[in-house]
Amino acid sequence: MDTEGTLAPATPAEAREEYETLVPAAKVAVREAAKAMEFDREEYADRVTGEVIETVRDALFASLLEVHVGTREEYEAWLDDHPEYEPDMAGSDNVDNVVWHPVAFAPDSEGERSESSGRAGSGAGREQSERPEKSSGERGDPRDGEATRERTKPVVAATWQAEREAALGTLRRRAFGRAYRPVVDGGGETGSDEA
Repeated sequence: MDTEGTLAPATPAEAREEYETLVPAAKVAVREAAKAMEFDREEYADRVTGEVIETVRDALFASLLEVHVGTREEYEAWLDDHPEYEPDMAGSDNVDNVVWHPVAFAPDSEGERSESSGRAGSGAGREQSERPEKSSGERGDPRDGEATRERTKPVVAATWQAEREAALGTLRRRAFGRAYRPVVDGGGETGSDEA
């Protein structure tokens, strides 16, 4: 198992703070791309909008997320070692590798609702993992030696066979959309529309 990326916000407030710090980088990236495409002043003013800068900022945030890469067995062992996480898996059960990003805060942390509470096997395009999962509120019986802690934090995951980089990109976009987008939306403006 290995880990790529550096961004793993511990709280919604930390996620918003990290997101805000990316405004200058997003503006520079957009400005340099526009320069490389030889936009004149008029075309730049017409095409480079706040929405463009926000899209680049979203992509930067997602691309920096810390992601674990390993075999299905390593992922299953990680889940066993982290019972507070509930899997949100995309992909097929018939492949050997998994990429995953644990979201360190649970939905409704700091009084906010996050859309990251998806369950493994729910929704189109997601298949349930082979390991038996407890429902969100279900607790193990302490007499059976099972943990009594609920899985409350999502771990967004995706399976892959041969295309590691594609899986990393897909996972990061899913993690951003499911766990971080609801937290950072409305948390502040990107600044002026000028890059």
